[in-house]
Amino acid sequence: MKIRVGTRGSNLALIQTNWAIDRLKEKFPEVEFEVKIIKTKGDKILHLSLDKIGDKGLFVKEIESQLLEGEIDLAVHSMKDMPAEVVEGLKFAAVPKREDPRDVIILREGLNSFDELPIGATIGTGSKRRKYQLLRKRPDLNIVPIRGNIETRISKIESENLDGIVLAASGVIRADLEEKITEFLPVDLMIPAPAQGALALEIRENDEELEKMIDAIKDEISQIQTDAERSYLAGIDGSCHIPMGAYCEVDGEKLTLTGIFGDEDGEKITVASLEGDRDNPKELGSNLAKLVLKKHREE
Repeated sequence: MKIRVGTRGSNLALIQTNWAIDRLKEKFPEVEFEVKIIKTKGDKILHLSLDKIGDKGLFVKEIESQLLEGEIDLAVHSMKDMPAEVVEGLKFAAVPKREDPRDVIILREGLNSFDELPIGATIGTGSKRRKYQLLRKRPDLNIVPIRGNIETRISKIESENLDGIVLAASGVIRADLEEKITEFLPVDLMIPAPAQGALALEIRENDEELEKMIDAIKDEISQIQTDAERSYLAGIDGSCHIPMGAYCEVDGEKLTLTGIFGDEDGEKITVASLEGDRDNPKELGSNLAKLVLKKHREE
């Protein structure tokens, strides 16, 4: 049996794809895997910020087309890049173990923590979610847009004279650059993107055999968190045009889901939390979205 796996061509995308393949090989050593690199719109247009060139799906549509056409059998994505609605004819298989969902800050030499940032410090990020959460804590900061892969963004600290950049911990860890991290940002300072750190293993809707194989590498906690956070994303109808994030904490049978939502220019930011039980993560996400939207309208 051979499974053709589609992915973007960045270093991180290939690391994530090979990690998923390795987990599957541990369970199914007899299966052969072939990796196919597919360029997406988000990979081709690098001079504009993400919110200027489209919506969520910038890094996935071309890969999903090949999956629907039968050119590949499995697509590996970062779950945080996935639109709330799955394309007709496709589905997500089980979620494997999630990497650290937090954001991190990488600072220039001489700075050792977020609290040490001087007044008016310049921080690079391509995300409105990160930008407006940083400004909530430190309105004096100068936030500038940056794009590119992890290595490129880190190099811009020096080349563009930045005081630091904010990235997803998961990408930095997977790229084996953990020694570059200055500080992990706590969730109460920086609520992550929904499902940040989780991988989306996407298959055709009718591919029951592959779905059963992927079930063998499912991580229960990661699945619960992802279901809750993506249900919030769907309820908010979130895009990369608005600052929006969610994080689900699992404590035994209890879930605590925290969500953030803001208008496009970050003038008004709403944060709220709800508790629920682990049997109904999607319901919790949907309920929190309704609460946040209501609160946002009233504020």
